[in-house]
Amino acid sequence: MTQLKKILIVEDELIPAYDLSDNLENLGYSVTGIVDTGEAALAQVSKSPPDLILMDIKLRGQINGIEAAAKIRDYDIPVIYLTAFSDNVTLKQATLTTPYGYLTKPAKLEDIRTTIAIALSKHEEDAKFKAILNEEKKLNELKSHFLATVAHDLRTPLTSILISLDLLQRYDEKLTEAKKSKHFELIQTTIRSMAEQLEELLWVNQVELGKLSCHLETLDAIAFCQELLESFQTTADRNCELCFNSQGDCTKINLDKALLRHILNNLLSNAIKYSPDGGTISLNLICEPHQVTFRTQDQGIGMPPEYLAKLFQPFERATNVGNIKGTGIGLYIVKQAVEQLKGNISVESQVGVGTTFTVTLGNC
Repeated sequence: MTQLKKILIVEDELIPAYDLSDNLENLGYSVTGIVDTGEAALAQVSKSPPDLILMDIKLRGQINGIEAAAKIRDYDIPVIYLTAFSDNVTLKQATLTTPYGYLTKPAKLEDIRTTIAIALSKHEEDAKFKAILNEEKKLNELKSHFLATVAHDLRTPLTSILISLDLLQRYDEKLTEAKKSKHFELIQTTIRSMAEQLEELLWVNQVELGKLSCHLETLDAIAFCQELLESFQTTADRNCELCFNSQGDCTKINLDKALLRHILNNLLSNAIKYSPDGGTISLNLICEPHQVTFRTQDQGIGMPPEYLAKLFQPFERATNVGNIKGTGIGLYIVKQAVEQLKGNISVESQVGVGTTFTVTLGNC
């Protein structure tokens, strides 16, 4: 059942006000009240905001209709003036409150009906436009923040690479093979870390532009997961044991390989990163006729309960991460990728015990 639009009448002449109320209800609107002062109008708006206000300008009390409308702008409620005043001074003052209509008494009911309908429609469109602007603002802030974070975080690894290269160039003959190998390993690890940050930047840009598209293809999920885990063998701490298990027929599932790779890459990378003391890191795959579940589990530092509510918000990091580096953007992008695949992601975590992420996706 469609909810009736609520209208508040602010009018100091009660007989015309009640007559107008009856006519509005006959037109299919709900009149939430009739008040005769600006103060009463503000109190009513604060208590029970209507969808639209019909406002007279000359009112009882200390606040006239224009002053009341100016204060009501903070509530984002459309106001239509219905008044006997039409002089230039009054019109100029009323215009400053950006009303959604201005009717001069005595106004025809048809004119009132049309003006209300247009005002409600325009306010709805304005609300949609404001929402779009706010979303764009958030995305721009997200991009700016991430760029600043990445730019800051890239300075240190770049310096490390330059120092290692300088040492290799200056003291090539004096360095032992073990020390050379250590410097080359440092350079490789640092470059890999920088590449991951730049990859995240590209994903943020795709999210911002709304270009995080989904291209389904048939893939062998078991082979896909095994290949992924193999790529982590060289980067995982020697104390970490990577395990893989699968259930069901997983040889032919329909998913976007790029989005899935990004999701699992991020979850496994985090599992390794936040398991400084090692332990078992497992990837479990469960395939059902119309659903595929990926579950990553670690025995790492875990996350505080108060952090879980904001886990997927950008630039949020748990209080117990210490000196473990991160941008706080990875899980935000993972959430966007999961939603693009029309799936769900959940998490269970306990400080000092570990974390389990469960991603459930449809198998089209």
